[in-house]
Amino acid sequence: MELRDLKTFLAVARLLSFHRAGAEVHAAQSTVSARIAALEDDLGVRLFERLGRTVALTPAGERLRDCAVKMLDLEDEARAWVAGEGEARGSLTVRVPESLCAWRMGAVIGRFRQRFPRVSLSLTSCTMEGLEKDLRQGVTDLAFLMAEGVRGGDLLVEALGVERLVLVCAPGHRLAGRKRIGPMDLRDETLVLSKADCSYRRMFEGLLDEAGVTRAAGVEFASAAALRGSVLGGLGVSILPAVAVADDVAAGRLAVLPWAEGELETAVLMIRHRDKWLSPPLAAFMVLAREGLLPAGAGQAKPLSAWEPRPAGKAAGKSCC
Repeated sequence: MELRDLKTFLAVARLLSFHRAGAEVHAAQSTVSARIAALEDDLGVRLFERLGRTVALTPAGERLRDCAVKMLDLEDEARAWVAGEGEARGSLTVRVPESLCAWRMGAVIGRFRQRFPRVSLSLTSCTMEGLEKDLRQGVTDLAFLMAEGVRGGDLLVEALGVERLVLVCAPGHRLAGRKRIGPMDLRDETLVLSKADCSYRRMFEGLLDEAGVTRAAGVEFASAAALRGSVLGGLGVSILPAVAVADDVAAGRLAVLPWAEGELETAVLMIRHRDKWLSPPLAAFMVLAREGLLPAGAGQAKPLSAWEPRPAGKAAGKSCC
């Protein structure tokens, strides 16, 4: 088996398209088909089912996918070992919530780039959806979440610390200026929430549901900038990391609504697949994240068991997630 053919196979397996895989590996579609055919002939099995324009992995293809990821990881390991850490090449794909990336990740990225200038770093927005699959398939090397916990036997989850959350609204909002806000104060209120950033928002909604709070139809944004602009314009109430709105609160553009049931916070989790080879760049990125993602004064990491998922409706009143 040629490593080139395995890389092509993984591209097709991930994209489920010979055409798009060709664009990714810089080869014509006919070349992609020829490489897959060569693999199938070599192994004596069908790797893909081709039904019209639909492409799907066969059981044999799924088994090869897991092996191919490990084989290509081993290739990276060999290159890194021979070249030395300072000359490491390749790429690293990290999924991270938008606000965590914007407000916390900059120093980590800067230090990583100084240490590994030849390693391509790709950061994408992170949600729970599809995360375990992407980590298992090697599409994502490392992920960060602001969440209570993650279910998945194949995943290694490390709690780095806690991030404080706040409820915010425009200064002219009907709730602005109150000394305390409880669940019932949000009855019939519009919640303005982040779709791409919000693993923690689900637990907060669960707290309101548990209290029997009826709300107006919510508004979701994929863009943090659009969400911020809408809250500034008085659309409704949002829950966000305190660091993300600190400047707006200090300038009086947003008002914090003190939560009557205590401090709101969420765990910051670092996640990887248990079988993922720790290349020098990946291992270094994890160390840098442990050292510098949450600055002094941010919440200290709790034992991971403290952040394991609880049954719906059993969240502690002090924490939304």
